[in-house]
This record gives sequence, structure tokens and C-alpha cells, in this order.
Amino acid sequence: MLIRLGYDIQFDVPAPLAFVAQLRVHSSRAAELREPDVVHVTSSDGIGGDTTDIPTSEYIDSYGNICTRFYAPQGHLRVWTATSIDDSGLPDPVEWGAREIPPQDLPDNVLPFLLSSRYCEVDSLSAVAYELFGAVDPGWNRVQAICNWVNAKVTFNYGMTRPTKTALDVFTERVGVCRDFQHLAVTFCRCMNIPARYVAGYLGDIGVPLRLPMDFSAWFEVYLDGRWWAFDARNNMPRIGRVLMATGRDAADVAFLTSFGSSTLTSFFVVSEEAEATGTPAIQTP
Repeated sequence: MLIRLGYDIQFDVPAPLAFVAQLRVHSSRAAELREPDVVHVTSSDGIGGDTTDIPTSEYIDSYGNICTRFYAPQGHLRVWTATSIDDSGLPDPVEWGAREIPPQDLPDNVLPFLLSSRYCEVDSLSAVAYELFGAVDPGWNRVQAICNWVNAKVTFNYGMTRPTKTALDVFTERVGVCRDFQHLAVTFCRCMNIPARYVAGYLGDIGVPLRLPMDFSAWFEVYLDGRWWAFDARNNMPRIGRVLMATGRDAADVAFLTSFGSSTLTSFFVVSEEAEATGTPAIQTP
């Protein structure tokens, strides 16, 4: 299966401003890209003047994510890409026999994903987690039970989230968006000594009813039987076409775009869809 990927994000920038973006497809999927995955950045005066290409640089953060830096002048800023990727077309793998690994046997680089982080307060929710899931069979069954509980108890509502909302807030308020579902599930897994990390990426509505407008998505991964497996407390079903962009302890580590100052979002468009044999590009170049 070929999947078209892209985004077009635009801002008004009142004064020169530094940005860091995590908008590249993760290096683990780079070999499957059909076209270069380039973060294009341009600036204009916003009133029909010339468009200027903004230079960018890249680095790899401590979690292995590709980060793009740029410095935008005052004016209208556009950040965009259009690419495509080969995908198996198969749903997320399911392995009911996947076992938990005791903390003392985990690899060193997996241990941080057992600890509290900015949005995942393990200490505050440990007692609740053991009460809810302590009697559930360990391994895949326990992680699925956590997803089932979060999916059933938390209501999705775009208007009921905020940048400071933590897993404890989600548990208390029982409402949020996809990142909130995943933060609570990640925290419950860590409370049960199951390493869990937050994931950001593309997830188009392939094989399911179309939901508009399209957006980037969040899910999470757990470490069982020596590898990471995808779970999704918001959708709570195997999905087709997940494209990994970045992983971290929680959403603070994988922000799609961070500005070191004030700007105003004026346009936001994301596409992730099965490509037709012929057709127009998802994102129109200038």
C-alpha cells in the first residue's frame, strides 16, 4: 500500500522567532519513503509579496527523533511537506502471548519509560492502577485491559483539553483528546512496571470511517517480550497505516512544533491517506 503524507501549517509571526519542529518521518521508516521527506519553510510579508526560503538545520534528540531548527523573520510563515511511503497495509500486530519483562531484566535504554514524567504522574496513580489492573493476567492482557478501561471511561472532546493537562487530570475529569487518552494509559502501564512510551505520527482513516478534519495523531508503545508494540487507548483497535514520527516519555518530548516566543496559527492541514494510482499531490507547492 502507498500512503500519501503531508502537512501545511501557517503562522503570522509578529517578530523574528526561533522554532524547533519534529515533523520528519522517523528514521526507522526512512527506507520506505518513496520521495524525500523535507521540512519546507518559507516566509512572506503576507500581502502578496515575494516568498523567501528559510534555511533549516537538523539534529537527533536523545530519543532518536529527527528535529528541524529554523529562525523565522517577521511576517507570514509556512511549514509544509508532501511525500509518500510504502506500508504493509496490515493492521497493527497483536500478540496475546507477549510477556512482561521484570524491571531488573530490562535494557538500560528502556528503564526511563517506567518513570514519572511531566504529563505522566506514576507516583500519584500507582495505587489506583494496582486496584484496577493488579488482578489482570500480566503481559498483553494487562495492557489491553488498560486500553479498554481508558477508552470506556474517558470521553473524546476537542474542546476539553489544555496544554497543561496531565494523566491525573484526565483520570479526574474523564475527558480529553487523543494525547490525553494515551497519557493516562502510559501512566497506568508504568504503574504496573510495563515500560510505555508516547508516540506521535500520522494515522489516516484507512479502513475506518473518515473523520474530518484530519490531524496528526498520538498513540503509545509498550515493551513486551523484547520489543515495542503499538497500542491506542483512544481508538482501541488495530489500525492500518500508522507512520511513526517521534517517540518520548510524553507529549513534551514530541511536540510537532515549538516556538520560543509568540506566533498566531492561521492555517493547519494534515493528510495521510491511501494513494490513488493517479491524482494530484496532497500539498500544493508554491
